[in-house]
Amino acid sequence: MSPRHKRIRKILNIPLMKGFKPYGNQILQEEKRELITLYYEEYEAIRLCDYEKKNHCEASELMQISRPTFTRIYADAREKIAQALVEGKQILIEGGKVYFDSDWYHCSGCTCHFNNPNKEQDVLVCPLCGGKEIHKVEETKTGCVKRF
Repeated sequence: MSPRHKRIRKILNIPLMKGFKPYGNQILQEEKRELITLYYEEYEAIRLCDYEKKNHCEASELMQISRPTFTRIYADAREKIAQALVEGKQILIEGGKVYFDSDWYHCSGCTCHFNNPNKEQDVLVCPLCGGKEIHKVEETKTGCVKRF
């Protein structure tokens, strides 16, 4: 029996950073070069529950997934973060089967991310630095987010 298809999860806010690195004991850092990948949907679950103080029911509605699915995603995210903190591993935030509620862009000049909720207007400059070297953060046809 084949597994069910993963439903694409809605992400309201893209992370401001690509990850976190531990610092401190150089020997520990050399031994623990393994990365822990936190998917966008796991980041979003942590953001909604722990940062915005939503309960699981409210957060699952915002991500347009069932509450039990949200709870599994949230538990996986907390487990990964705990492992990274205890074992001194680097966290990389990327990927997952997600879509954005509006178009998102990345500025190469100031490295910020911003969205464009007004789809009728084209984005020509970065709203933060005014730079013109901006790239659309795109999803693949399978719903996976493409790295820029």
